Amino acid sequence: MRVLGIDPSVQSTGFGIIEFSNNSYSVLEFGAIKPSRKLLFLNKINMIRNRLEEIIRAHEPEEVAIENPFFAQNVKTAITLGQVRGAVLVAVASQNCPLFEYSALEIKKAVTGYGRADKVQVKTMIKILLNIQETDLGTDAADALATAFCHLNTRMFQQQVNMT
Repeated sequence: MRVLGIDPSVQSTGFGIIEFSNNSYSVLEFGAIKPSRKLLFLNKINMIRNRLEEIIRAHEPEEVAIENPFFAQNVKTAITLGQVRGAVLVAVASQNCPLFEYSALEIKKAVTGYGRADKVQVKTMIKILLNIQETDLGTDAADALATAFCHLNTRMFQQQVNMT
């Protein structure tokens, strides 16, 4: 199964594609979409949407997983993040991919075993779990890979339960 994980943000939307086959994880691509700060907001979210559509077309994930924000620091941040999520949802829907959402707590628990783990712990564990050697794995890409990892483990568990 191939999954695209997304960590939405207007400044740096993380993405990561993981494939699970033959009881092994393979990382196909990861990174962050970072629109120029000089762009108008509507152009930023359009760039995010376009780039995600390109990634989906290139890698053809079977499913997409996204982090569902639990809270925002203030109303303006919440509205902005909601608009970015809207662009992400449109990109996923335009490519006819099933979408699954997970809370930060669920993702952190799937990767570290502790739902209140900090970003450094998540990044460290995702590098270990997916055997990523690069030292330049950014936080946003790590969070996106963690989201994909969480989804893959959830789906594998569901499949095993359905078999019994």
